Amino acid sequence: MMADEYIAQGIELTVTDIKQYVFCPRVVYFTYCMTLIRPTTTKMELGKQSHTREENLQKRRTLVKYQLIKGERRFNLRLKSERLGLNGMLDMAIFTRREAIPVEFKMSTKGPSLNHKYQLAAYAMLLEDELFIRGKPRVICRGPLKPRRYVRRGFIHYIPTRRVHEIEITPNMKEYVKRIITDIREMVANESMPEATRRKNRCRDCEFARFCADII
Repeated sequence: MMADEYIAQGIELTVTDIKQYVFCPRVVYFTYCMTLIRPTTTKMELGKQSHTREENLQKRRTLVKYQLIKGERRFNLRLKSERLGLNGMLDMAIFTRREAIPVEFKMSTKGPSLNHKYQLAAYAMLLEDELFIRGKPRVICRGPLKPRRYVRRGFIHYIPTRRVHEIEITPNMKEYVKRIITDIREMVANESMPEATRRKNRCRDCEFARFCADII
């Protein structure tokens, strides 16, 4: 089944699904195929609070950490691509005269992980589709800084360490995101449980761990 046929069936995915699938495919499987009520953990609530604090701080800071002199910042930007059947809310986007740059805030002390990188790549793809539909730019930023079609990089901002990592958005990353989207839709359509992640330390804090009998 082709991707557009899945979209026609209403199987629309979120950018969080991309992140979770790279982290562990079973999280996405349980979300869509088991109709479970995903619990809200203390960690999730703390993450939301830290994102709100960081947004308020960002509004008062310069863009030096992002290697920029000036730019327009937009927060909690709702993005959607009909072409990909994908949607999500980006923490922050920076618009300059030549670039539209996605930025994600993370509550982690480690460097960029694969799931965070591909989450950022998915947001970059959504940003491109929102800005340029049939080659015509959509104005989703205000003022004179209207972005062109360049979405070539993004940033992951780690809140606890105040460190910012630049991530190049490559064609290979975009192709891999498309492949993940197809794999998720096939998994959901067939209701086929994927293999659990091989990194069992990830299961320790997973709210779905009790449903994975083969990893207990």
